Amino acid sequence: MKNFKRVILAGTSSMVGKTTIATGIMRALSKKYNVQPYKIGPDYIDPTYHTVATGNHSRNLDSFFMEEHQIRELFKRNSKNKDISIIEGVRGLYEGISPYNDVGSTASISKSLESPVILIMDCRSLTRSAAAIIKGFKSFDDKVNIKGVIFNKIRGESHYKKLKEAVSYYIPDIEIIGALPRDKNIEVSQRHLGLIPTPENMESMEKQIDLWGSIVEEYLDLEMIINISNSIEFEGREDFHSNKDSEENTLWNIDKNRCTLGIAYDEAFNFYYWDNLDALEENGAKIKFFSPLRDDTIPNCDVLYFGGGYPEVFAEKLKSNTSMIDSIRNFDGKIYGECGGLMYLSKSIDNIEMVGLLNCRSIMTENVQGLSYVLGTFKEDCPIGKRDHTFKAHEFHYSKLIDIGERIFAYYINRGKGIINSMDGIISHKGRVLGGYAHQHCVGNPYFASNLLREE
Repeated sequence: MKNFKRVILAGTSSMVGKTTIATGIMRALSKKYNVQPYKIGPDYIDPTYHTVATGNHSRNLDSFFMEEHQIRELFKRNSKNKDISIIEGVRGLYEGISPYNDVGSTASISKSLESPVILIMDCRSLTRSAAAIIKGFKSFDDKVNIKGVIFNKIRGESHYKKLKEAVSYYIPDIEIIGALPRDKNIEVSQRHLGLIPTPENMESMEKQIDLWGSIVEEYLDLEMIINISNSIEFEGREDFHSNKDSEENTLWNIDKNRCTLGIAYDEAFNFYYWDNLDALEENGAKIKFFSPLRDDTIPNCDVLYFGGGYPEVFAEKLKSNTSMIDSIRNFDGKIYGECGGLMYLSKSIDNIEMVGLLNCRSIMTENVQGLSYVLGTFKEDCPIGKRDHTFKAHEFHYSKLIDIGERIFAYYINRGKGIINSMDGIISHKGRVLGGYAHQHCVGNPYFASNLLREE
């Protein structure tokens, strides 16, 4: 019988140090164990840190995109041959899309996976109040099994002693994993969409993650984390106890179409769900990665996929690679651009010339233009969907489009913002080119991969 060791590292709120601590734990445990990392919620950047820390591609778990059985199936697919799964939460433990249910929250994933939870707390100016907070979190939902706590940003040994005494007195059944000091080495630079992705400076990030791992080893009880991960079995879940793959894939549509897919991947474009790449390969794609920043031309392929990222940061360098831009303009296959990819396919980013296959311009703004889970309906057949099909996605961008000359939009946004007037997905070049702000996930849009690879 397979025992899926797992633990969720959840925050009492955002900005408590979840990513640095979770990544440090992943790195430290990877010295001895084969660790499968996960991130809860729609996030591309934190998983790049997890992947560097463990050598295994981090996966996203999300109860908005996924039904409970799909969360379990995705977990099983990726964790079945691993020693332990470390799952980083999103925001505060109970934050979701509604004040009245836990859809989209860390708590929902903990219940779907019957996973023990370790709380991470920013303990600046807290002692006895820390016990009150933990006690409140434990009593709020008795189906969420909070087993331990990590104190972050403590003032010193005497502060830690008071925290331990207070928490042990009021909540004797909570395990205290340890405490991390206030240390700038446990912080990381950020910009408008969050942390800086690891592909931008891999050597520096490797050193940073090694340091986080060393700090975690010094201050936290890693064996206690292992023991907590063993504390719950998937009772009655026969699908988890089987070592065989499920005969039926309930995650995404499979419609084999042998196809070579060029995917832009470099410092400017690296926002991809790795499950999307799995879905594409299972649908027959041979994937060729290329760099719009450094390569002279696109690879020999049938379809191009430009994911999100930070093209605005590298706009001048993207513009200067004229041979790459010319090769994209001369490509006669399907092209899909998502968020940053949409911006690159537009005529310009902040008046810096781009590819220009979409008749619009993109500009950066000071305030976020779209930050939401998305519900959409396809109005037209397009490279990633069929008319009247619905999908779940998300959007997060500080850019907007202006001077939009295109008039055909592929999908209507029922929840979220889109490009303009709740419309998203600009279609151009007789349906061959598509660009949209909605970030697609292959479970939230199960026909994403099969449609992108389908021969017209």
